[in-house]
Amino acid sequence: MTTNNQRWIGILFVLFGASFWGIGGTAADYLFQTANIDMNWYVTTRLICSGLLLLGIQLFLKGWQSVFAIWLTFSNWLPLFAFALFGMLLVQYSYMASIHEGNAAVATLLQYLAPVYIILWLLLRRKQSFQWFDLIAIGLTIVGTLLLLTNGSFSQLTVPGSAILWGIISGLSLAFYTLYARRLTARYSSIVVVGWAMLIAGVTMSFIHPIWAVDVSSWSFSTSIILFFTIVFGTAIAFWFIIKSLDYLQAKETTLLGTLEPLTAVVSSVLWLNLTFGIWQVVGMVFILTLVVSLSLQKTKRAV
Repeated sequence: MTTNNQRWIGILFVLFGASFWGIGGTAADYLFQTANIDMNWYVTTRLICSGLLLLGIQLFLKGWQSVFAIWLTFSNWLPLFAFALFGMLLVQYSYMASIHEGNAAVATLLQYLAPVYIILWLLLRRKQSFQWFDLIAIGLTIVGTLLLLTNGSFSQLTVPGSAILWGIISGLSLAFYTLYARRLTARYSSIVVVGWAMLIAGVTMSFIHPIWAVDVSSWSFSTSIILFFTIVFGTAIAFWFIIKSLDYLQAKETTLLGTLEPLTAVVSSVLWLNLTFGIWQVVGMVFILTLVVSLSLQKTKRAV
């Protein structure tokens, strides 16, 4: 039985983890806009450093055998590389590209439409029976997203089309990431799977923009601190906290509390970057956040 104190520990883990993730997106937005950090270099560095940190945490807690066991079975190699390249790398790159072209708030909300894509996929594959909730969820998605991106005026978009496209790709790749990861995380620790996937994805990105190809002479102290936060706390520690919360909470509770991430991204963008939203955009955000919470609650009733 989980005691009340242990539940609170789990709640704090997931709340801090989700908050770090949300603020991390806004911090990346700041780095792109203000510090002129190259996005490709940032994605490479974020993946390699976070992957090494997660694997280091696993090494410290569980020993080297738990870190390298996944490589001892040759049949794991192809799924791991597929997950790393088409899941991890595509999720991270498209999310950062959406932030770079638009802003962190819209990018995060578009990425959080992934559960809807999962529902559609499962319905098409007939692995899940149709329910009226599915139709309501899809309807909320369409209306909420249109309001968020147009502020009720379809004559012009409030964010560039490229940011929307990358945001949609981010949501689709997150759906793939979520579904495909199960075949690996069912046998190995999530920290190990994600840590290796990040490292593989980061090394792959090094062929596009090497981690060492960067000019730090123009960086201010605040730039270095924010960069450190986004990589360590906004990525590696955030993920570790979310996984650690599962020691104290049920998966459905962690999923529900994790919806704090898009809300944190929106609030931090407004307070830190002075981002403003029109009234209909706020309505659209409420629709999307309602959808995310509802989908989290639905997972307590039906398996995905």
